[in-house]
Amino acid sequence: MVGLHPVTEAFEAERLSAVLSQDLDTPHHGPTASVAAVVRSGDSGPEMLFIERATRDGDPWSGHMAFPGGRTEPDDDDTFDTAVRESREEIGFDITAHAGVRWLGRLNDLEGNPRWRGAALRVTPHVCWLDGARPALTLNYEVADAFWVPVAELADPRHHIDYHYPPRPDERFPGIEVGHGRVIWGMTLRMLHDLFTRTGHPLPIQFSPSS
Repeated sequence: MVGLHPVTEAFEAERLSAVLSQDLDTPHHGPTASVAAVVRSGDSGPEMLFIERATRDGDPWSGHMAFPGGRTEPDDDDTFDTAVRESREEIGFDITAHAGVRWLGRLNDLEGNPRWRGAALRVTPHVCWLDGARPALTLNYEVADAFWVPVAELADPRHHIDYHYPPRPDERFPGIEVGHGRVIWGMTLRMLHDLFTRTGHPLPIQFSPSS
C-alpha cells in the first residue's frame, strides 16, 4: 500500500472523484478529442473497460488498446459529450446518468496525434463510474474487441513489460500486458499512470520522450 488506502479501495467512486479535475474542458485552439475511462465494481474488485481498436490502414492507432473515444464533432457541446457519443457509436454503451453511469471528473489533457500529422490534437480523458452489472456491448467496425480488466491486474508489476511495437523495431516502450497478446501502452498507458498517481498508487513505469 503506497497511498492512504489499498489500490482497490482507492478506486472507489467517491475517492476517485476527489482526486480528479472537475472542469469539463480547458481552452484550446485546435482539434480536440476525448475518451471515457469507465470504472465499476466487479467480482475481483474495481475494473476498467478497454477496447482493442480494429486494424485499419491509415489509422495511427490501428490495433491499439484504448479507452472508447474519438474526435470532437461540431455538434458536440463539450469533450464529455464527445466521449458519450463515441462510446455509443463504437461499443453501444450509454455512459450517461440515464444508464446508471456517473461522470467523476477528468484527467490531464494529452497531445494525441503524431506531430508530423499536422496540428496537435488535444485528447481529454474523462473518468466515469458504472453502477451495476456489465452492459451488453455492440461493437462497430472501428473496434475489434472490448473487455474489462481488474485494477489490481493493471497495478501488478508482473504484468508490466517492455513492449516491442512492430513499426518501430529498434525501440521498446513501457506497457501492461492484459492477456492474449494485448498490451496497453502509449497514450492510454499515460492516462492510466495519471489516474493511478492521483490515487496515491503511481505505476512503477518509466516513460521516455518517445513513449
